[in-house]
Amino acid sequence: MTASAAPLSALAFDLFSALPPEALHERIRAARARLGSQVTLLCHHYQRADIYQYADLTGDSLKLSRLAAQSDAEYIVFCGVHFMAEVADILSAERQIAILPDLAAGCSMADMANLAKVTRAWRELSEALGEPAEKTVTPVTYINSAADLKAFCGQYGGIVCTSSNAGKITAHAFAQREKILFFPDQHLGRWSGYRSGLALEEMRVWDPDLEYGGLSVEEIRRAKILLWKGHCSVHQMFRPEHIERWRAQHPQGKVIAHPECAFEVCLNADEVGSTEFIVKAVKESPPGTHWLVGTELNLVERLAREVVPEGKKVEFMAPLVCMCSTMQRIDPPHLAWTLENLAEGRIVNRIAVPEHEAALARLALERMFAVS
Repeated sequence: MTASAAPLSALAFDLFSALPPEALHERIRAARARLGSQVTLLCHHYQRADIYQYADLTGDSLKLSRLAAQSDAEYIVFCGVHFMAEVADILSAERQIAILPDLAAGCSMADMANLAKVTRAWRELSEALGEPAEKTVTPVTYINSAADLKAFCGQYGGIVCTSSNAGKITAHAFAQREKILFFPDQHLGRWSGYRSGLALEEMRVWDPDLEYGGLSVEEIRRAKILLWKGHCSVHQMFRPEHIERWRAQHPQGKVIAHPECAFEVCLNADEVGSTEFIVKAVKESPPGTHWLVGTELNLVERLAREVVPEGKKVEFMAPLVCMCSTMQRIDPPHLAWTLENLAEGRIVNRIAVPEHEAALARLALERMFAVS
């Protein structure tokens, strides 16, 4: 991945960081009006409210990238995190330019797996299995990963998954080879394996900081899924006791959780699914339904406000504030700076995946589309 640096003549970010909120929002609106259909503004469900209000398109990361690629906009401004803008660049037309308002908006989970460590794990798997890993193991990467890991999967017969299709992808991967290396989120991989009928002992955690993932050769050979030791820091805040305490007070209520949550949380929830699934389930539930939701705070609070007219109540699962801190970096100063520079003909914070890498990543994504 590379990101273009702003030209020296670009408007300085410091000019925007010092402005009061009213002035920032006025400049955002003015720049958007000047740009018109040249720009499409994408906002992930987890985005903060003062940015989300400007979205042309909202949804999860893959849905947004696919919708953006279908648009005629020259500029795709992704209010999300780094890997999302990479996917938008990979899937969009060559003439379209993907932009991330703040390059520091990353994903801690995605950062838990990198190409060097995955390549070493692949080599160690080959050694432990006594043959090239690609003969026995399908690499599966969650969409929440860097472009070069998607390219790795493209190169070695692997595939990408999302939180909504991980079950189908798991079944497909097993139809190709007998084992799966699933990265970077161990919890999504474990839940998908469990839902496919695997016993927990058939899924072993691979610690990339230890030789052979901290496993014996026999453990590697017996395992059906090797789960990368990675997780989402937001979804790790939710615990089974939060559900137990809430059910004691609201026995008629329903619990819904994201599959990035710990296995015990998913096991105790009434429903488990992606952000899109959670939104749909709550909105389509009968009037008066009471929900406990285990996912990012901005989404939960927005959903709670939207369903008030139907007499529904939505509560956040954790007792502590829990939001995607890196996505919070996309704020009004960064959005105003990005859009105003674009309106002046200057591109800042472009995300451009090298074509050889993008081609392999696209192959892994296309396999996913074909399956799901």
